[in-house]
Amino acid sequence: MKIFITGVAGFLGSHLADLMISNGHQVAGNDNMIGGYNDNIPEGVEFHQIDCRDLDKMTAAMRGSDIVYHCAATAYEGLSVFSPLLVTQNIFEASVSTVTAAIKNRVKRFVYCSSMARYGTNQVPFREEYVPNPQDPYGIAKEAGERVIKNLCDTHGIEWNIAVPHNIVGPRQKYDDPFRNVMSIMLNRMLQGKAPVIYGDGEQKRCFSYIDDCLYCLNELAFNENVKGEIINIGPDEEFVSINQLSVLCANETGCNLDPIHYEDRPKEVKLATCSADKARRLLNYHTTTNLKTAVAKTAEYIRQRGTRKFKYHLPLEIINDKTPGTWKDRLI
Repeated sequence: MKIFITGVAGFLGSHLADLMISNGHQVAGNDNMIGGYNDNIPEGVEFHQIDCRDLDKMTAAMRGSDIVYHCAATAYEGLSVFSPLLVTQNIFEASVSTVTAAIKNRVKRFVYCSSMARYGTNQVPFREEYVPNPQDPYGIAKEAGERVIKNLCDTHGIEWNIAVPHNIVGPRQKYDDPFRNVMSIMLNRMLQGKAPVIYGDGEQKRCFSYIDDCLYCLNELAFNENVKGEIINIGPDEEFVSINQLSVLCANETGCNLDPIHYEDRPKEVKLATCSADKARRLLNYHTTTNLKTAVAKTAEYIRQRGTRKFKYHLPLEIINDKTPGTWKDRLI
């Protein structure tokens, strides 16, 4: 089959491309390079450096595809409160354009990568039957994208599934980005002998998914004939840890034991966010093989091999006021 992957130069998209190629599929994909690295793109991918919002170019690039994975996203939950136009254009508008191109090409199935941000302040662990309650523009745009995809695919006879990943981590994740990827930010700083940066008291709690533990589920969402029209959480419901605990794991791995630097809470940040993996276990045979300590070690090794980097403040702040984190305004990370 021909598989088309948006965000193929990014963290998730590039790993997914590797899996599809290893399974004998032809792979094409696009990326606008906001969040990707050129050396992430696997050999053999038919690569198009185009933006998902360009419908005509996406339609042409997607020609002949059987399955579309929409992984591309400006996955900036915290930043979306201060750069809402940038983030929502690259979430909602990009999703509408991508699914439209898929429908025009009569693909068999469309797999959308949503976000745990859809659940917002729901009771943990988040379950798929909960009514979404996103707390920031990023989560709102992701959940709106789900609605449009279901609506258009059902109307035009395209199969669909929606994956809801939970804080995927590992090699190839962008680590010189000050606006997202808490583990990678900590490791990049600590490998340079700098203290980790933590917002608020650090008692926000999350689960982290190692990339290899997510790929099998995404494969099933595209090819399992018994799984259609489903929204499924992809991530562990084990090792529910605080950001403070994560910083200790990163310190142990890097040998940098400086006290964290705490800044004020970021507006709209959800305190507790973890999912139930019951549905994924039942429908996709989901299970974890990599614990958080090992995930930290593998991510740190990737950064060591590639080389630590200065953080690039590559995205504009659209709203600057007294609520905007000083770490971003004053480039303190």
